[in-house]
Amino acid sequence: MADSRRMRLGRVAPVVCAVLLAGCGSTVPGRPVSSAPTAVTRHVSAELPTLLPDPSQFPPPYAAVVLPQDAVAQAAGDLDGMGRGANVQPSRCVPPNQDFGPDRTAMAVGTDDATRATLTVELTRSGEPLAALRARLEQCRSVRVNRAGAATTVTSELDSPPPIDADDTLSLRRTVRPESGGARLTQTMRTHVAQVGDVRISVTYMSFAEGEPDTPALDALFATAVRKVRGR
Repeated sequence: MADSRRMRLGRVAPVVCAVLLAGCGSTVPGRPVSSAPTAVTRHVSAELPTLLPDPSQFPPPYAAVVLPQDAVAQAAGDLDGMGRGANVQPSRCVPPNQDFGPDRTAMAVGTDDATRATLTVELTRSGEPLAALRARLEQCRSVRVNRAGAATTVTSELDSPPPIDADDTLSLRRTVRPESGGARLTQTMRTHVAQVGDVRISVTYMSFAEGEPDTPALDALFATAVRKVRGR
């Protein structure tokens, strides 16, 4: 009997091992995700203003203009809810200094005249990989900002970016809520960001109205902006 039992166990053991090995080799659901670059190594030689989408490439009904260089810094501050010279708490959440020179930052803005919502494309030169921005956003989900005497709370939440051919991407939802002035002054944004070489591409839908963002228009403009940078 003991010999018979040992023979049965001997036949079972290989089967158990095979099952365990099959489990170890099974496919995990989901699509493969490549590791994000830890350094920016490629320079895109074209000047940033030439890489902006043409105003005619903005989806309707967003009538677009390329901002003059002296207006870019103000607009950039509106997009992140902070801007230059703002007092930000926690202090670790202060954005890095941004160069607003002609080949360092370029911007085009489209406006829906009916809703006053805007779509903005911002191109910046950045030697910082997008992973660093992602880490800051994860650590700075809620910050208090005092800018020009007005206090606001800026909340940011990472989201899933649309599929795009870029070195790295991220997406976020952001709300800028004033401490006084009522809900009608609350600014809501949805932003897609991509890195292509040393060019960072940000496309933002911004509105002061309640409701969902115009995601189809945002996604379409994001694809157009990334495609134009990749083509250079």
